[in-house]
Amino acid sequence: MTNEADSFPRRHARTQRFTLGAPRAFTVAPDGSRVAFLRSGSGTDRANSLWVLDLPEGTERLAADPGTLLQGASEELSAAERARRERSREGGAGIVGYATDGALELASFALSGRLFTAELRAGTARELTVPGPVIDPRPSPDGRHVAYVAQGALRVVGAEGDGDRALAEPESAGVSYGLAEFVAAEEMSRSRGFWWAPDSDRLLVARVDDTPVKRWWISDPARPEREPTNVGYPAAGTPNADVRLFVLGLDGGRTEVAWDRSRYPYLARVHWSAAGAPLLLVQARDQRSQLFLAVDPKTGATRMVHADEDPSWLELFAGAPCWSPSGQLVRIADEGGARVLAVGERLLTSGQLHIRAVLDVGADDVLVSASSGPGAPAPEIGEVHVYRVNELGLERLSSEPGVHSAVRGGGVTVLLSATPDRPGTRAEVLRNGKPVATVRSYAEDPGMSPRLTLTEGGARRIPCAVLMPQDYHGDTPLPVLLDPYGGPHGQRVVAAHNAHLTSQWFADQGFAVIVADGRGTPGHSPAWEKSIKDDVAAVVLQDQVDALHALAERYPLDLDRVAIRGWSFGGYLAALAVLRRPDVFHAAVVGAPVTDLRLYDTHYQERYLGDPGEQPEVYRRNSVIDDAGLVDPAEPHRPMMVVHGLADDNVVVAHSLRLSSALLAAGRPHEVLPLSGVTHMTPQETVAENLLLLQLDFLRRSLARPAER
Repeated sequence: MTNEADSFPRRHARTQRFTLGAPRAFTVAPDGSRVAFLRSGSGTDRANSLWVLDLPEGTERLAADPGTLLQGASEELSAAERARRERSREGGAGIVGYATDGALELASFALSGRLFTAELRAGTARELTVPGPVIDPRPSPDGRHVAYVAQGALRVVGAEGDGDRALAEPESAGVSYGLAEFVAAEEMSRSRGFWWAPDSDRLLVARVDDTPVKRWWISDPARPEREPTNVGYPAAGTPNADVRLFVLGLDGGRTEVAWDRSRYPYLARVHWSAAGAPLLLVQARDQRSQLFLAVDPKTGATRMVHADEDPSWLELFAGAPCWSPSGQLVRIADEGGARVLAVGERLLTSGQLHIRAVLDVGADDVLVSASSGPGAPAPEIGEVHVYRVNELGLERLSSEPGVHSAVRGGGVTVLLSATPDRPGTRAEVLRNGKPVATVRSYAEDPGMSPRLTLTEGGARRIPCAVLMPQDYHGDTPLPVLLDPYGGPHGQRVVAAHNAHLTSQWFADQGFAVIVADGRGTPGHSPAWEKSIKDDVAAVVLQDQVDALHALAERYPLDLDRVAIRGWSFGGYLAALAVLRRPDVFHAAVVGAPVTDLRLYDTHYQERYLGDPGEQPEVYRRNSVIDDAGLVDPAEPHRPMMVVHGLADDNVVVAHSLRLSSALLAAGRPHEVLPLSGVTHMTPQETVAENLLLLQLDFLRRSLARPAER
C-alpha cells in the first residue's frame, strides 16, 4: 500500500520508476504447458524470484526464491557481473536473468556469483558447486549440461553437478571466453558470448581480447583511499577489442570460425537453431556493409547467405537474422524507403508498417512488433503493435492503443501491453488468440495519471507529447519545459502511461512540458532516422525548436520562459540548446552529457559521424565543447545545471568536467552537481529522489520573473 505522505520523487525512486513487482523476462514452453517469468514480491522489492505459470489452469507457483537459496545472505557481485548489469541497465537484484533448456524443464541462473538450477515442473531449485564467480549460465537444449563463464573461462558442468571442466581458458589477462565485449553489450544489444548447438554436443563461443583497447581509469574522488578502476574503453577512432569465434565440442574439439575479420570486425548477431547452419551477422567498422554468413561447424568455414550495403549505416534489430523452420532467411531490411520484413527472397510487408523487431518465427507466420510506416494512411503516434505476418497478409494481435510486445511458444502468446490510460504493463496470456490468464503484477500504482496529448508539430510533423498541469484551466501562459531524449534508439513519445510520469510531475509544478521526437529518433522511417548522418547537433536541435514554436500556436506557452532537461543524449541536446539557441532556451539541466564526441564509443559514434581521424571537422561541429557559443560574448548567458555520476563508465565524467572548464574559461556561470559513486543509471534511491527535487529548484530559480527572484 502506498504511503500518501511520500512524495512522487521518493516513490518514483523507491519503486525504480514503478517497475519493481512487475512480471518480466517471459519464456513459453514449446508445448504451451508452462510460462516462466521473473517477478519481485512487491512494488518496492528489488529481489526477483523465478516463477512458473501452469496452463491451462492459470496457476502461478514459485520456482526459485533468492532469499531461500542464499539463506538470507546479502548478494555479492563480481566486477564483471556489475559491468554486465550496467550495460543492460539492470537495476534489480536477486535473479535478474535466467536461461532454460529447449523443453522449459530446466532453468539455470547465477545468484551472488554462484550457479543454481531449477526443475520447473517440480518447482525445486538447488546449487551446483562450481568455480566462480559464475556469469550467464545456460543449459544445453537437452537439459543434460550447463555452460557458464567464470574468471574469463567458458566451462561446462553436468546438470546433476558432475564433470565440471573448462572448454576454453584465457591465454592472458586481457582475454575472455563466452562474454560480450563492451560495444556489443552497450551498442549492439548482444549481451551473450556463447550459443549451444541444437543437438547439445558443442557450442559457438566468442573469444574477446581487450588488449588493443585503450585503458581508462574511473575513480571515486569522494573515496581517495580506493584504487581507481581500470577499464578498457574503445573511444571513437581508437582500437576495438579483437573478437574471434570458435566451435568448442564437449569432447574437447576446437575449431575457429573463419571470415574476413579485417573487413567485418563486428560480430553483431549469432543464431543457431535446428532449422539450419549457425548464422552470423558481421558488420564492417563503418557499419555501411554487412554479411549474413552460414557456418560449417565441422570446419569453421563460412559461406555468404546475404549481403547488405547502405550509404548511411545499417541498423541492427532484435530477433533477426534467423532461420525459419523451413530454412529460409528471416531479416529486417530498409527497402523502398520503408523498414520491411523479408523471408527468403520475399518482402512480406510494405511501407504501411515500420518493422521494429522479430518476436518469433513459426512454421506458418512471423510475429513482429511494428509501428506506423511512412506509407500508413494515418500515423498512430507513439504506438507499437504486434502483428502476425505471412505470405497471405498480416493480422494485428494487439487492439488497444499503446505500446505492445509479445513472447510466443506452443500456441501460447504472452502479450505485454502498456496503454496511456492504465498504469504499468499488463501481461495477458493468449492461447490461439484468446485470453486464458493474466500474470499478476505487484507494481505500485503511481497515484497519478498523465494529462497527455499526443500530437504532431511543425512542417515535418514531428511526433510530440504535451503534458499540462492537472489543475490548469488555460487562463495564463505557462513556462515551458522541454523534456526530450531526442536521439537514436530513444523514443520518448510513446502511447504509454508510466513513460510520462516524471514529465507529468514537472507539469504539476507549473510547467507546460513538451516531449518531441525529432529526426534521428526511432519509429518513423529509415530516412527519418538516417537524416542525422554527419549532422547530429544541428538537425536534432532544429527539430526541438520547430516543435516548440509549432505547439506555441495551439497551446498557452510562455516563450520567454523556456527550459530544457535531458540525460545522456538528452543532456547533450540540452547543452546544445542553451549554447547555440539562447534566443529560444533560457535554462538547461544537462545530465550525463556527451560533450566531446571523440570520447564516446566506436560503434555508436562512428555510425553517425564516421572516423574522427578522417572527419575531424564533423566531430568538431557536432561536439558541445568546441561550440562557438561558449566564447561569443555577444550571446546571452543561460543558466546551466550540469549533473554527472562520477562512477559512470559509459559517458565518463570527463565530458562534464571539460564542459565546465570551457564554460569557466568563457566566463559563463553554471552549476555542477557531481554524484559520487553513481553510474549512468542513477539507481540509488536517495540520489534519484533528490535529483528530481534539485532540478525543480534550479528550473524555478532560472525561469523566475525578476520580481519573483
